[in-house]
Amino acid sequence: MQWYYSKAGAQHGPIPEAELRAKLAAGEVAATDLVWKDGMTDWIPSSQVEALKPSLSTLESAGAPASGRPPSPYAPPAAPAIPGAMGQRIPNYLWQSIVVTVLCCMPFGIPAIVFAAKVDGLQARGDIQGAIAASNSAKTWCWVSFGCGLAFIAIYVVAIFAGGFSSTNFN
Repeated sequence: MQWYYSKAGAQHGPIPEAELRAKLAAGEVAATDLVWKDGMTDWIPSSQVEALKPSLSTLESAGAPASGRPPSPYAPPAAPAIPGAMGQRIPNYLWQSIVVTVLCCMPFGIPAIVFAAKVDGLQARGDIQGAIAASNSAKTWCWVSFGCGLAFIAIYVVAIFAGGFSSTNFN
């Protein structure tokens, strides 16, 4: 389990519990210093954490507050924002897939539609990583289809102009 601690107004961590115990035993972290780990609602003095008390036996904890806990100036470290977590919607790119299939390049638009159609179902089942992968694949195939459509149009325009100039008789 990874722990965070505050020392001299600065937040430190994450560190393993064994390292925090060593810091407590060495006096680097005082009994009054605030600690936090994932699952705790707020920062509390290290002297009030049962799991850390054996490390505090060598320290004098007289400076620790006897009752209650002081308000914490620290917030728990923020979890990285992952699309799909906590009810966030993962983009499925379905309408974009349909548009590029119809207007740009059908062979490459079809995989875009297939991947786009999978996203919502995977997210509903709780397979967030699978939904993100399908979303990224749908987006990639949309761009491939769009790029191929643009390339085809560019080649067509060049061919029209090249063919038009070669058939012109300048006599």
